[in-house]
Amino acid sequence: MAPIPGSGLAKGLAVTLRTMTRKTVTEQYPDTLPELPPRTRGVIGLFEENCTVCMLCARECPDWCIYIDSHKETVPPAAPGGRERSRNVLDRFAIDFSLCMYCGICIEVCPFDALFWSPEFEYAETDIRDLTHERDKLREWMWTVPAPPALDPGAEEPKEIAAARKTAEKLAAAQAQPGEGTS
Repeated sequence: MAPIPGSGLAKGLAVTLRTMTRKTVTEQYPDTLPELPPRTRGVIGLFEENCTVCMLCARECPDWCIYIDSHKETVPPAAPGGRERSRNVLDRFAIDFSLCMYCGICIEVCPFDALFWSPEFEYAETDIRDLTHERDKLREWMWTVPAPPALDPGAEEPKEIAAARKTAEKLAAAQAQPGEGTS
């Protein structure tokens, strides 16, 4: 069935009329903070303990606004007879928010959950050079990251949590045994 000529114009005018009849609401921004949706993209926070300096975020960033410097350290063997290992140590992690387009690719590709969205949006600066946030500033943003949504009560427990609980129970049992024999 062919559309009636002018029906698109009538629909557009109907939307305009509905909008015109609604009462306007002005939010007094500095005095009252806006209610943001739960998945608001504000600033990126860094959980430094999870960062393994894999450089995936910097490589995948389309704007090249992530700067990472690191060095290698030798770690002694965990058990006697083992071999030494080397690991990357983070020296610098910075994001230039004057270049960032907030696409979230860096957060999505991070395999170790070191980057998170924070809903904070009030980080304007008078000088554009101050929009490059180093790892100390990025760590501060982590405290504003909201908790993840609750898991489905009927869902299976994640294997990481199950493994951590099993390890904690073993440690508790090992600590309880020496205390029983010394009485």
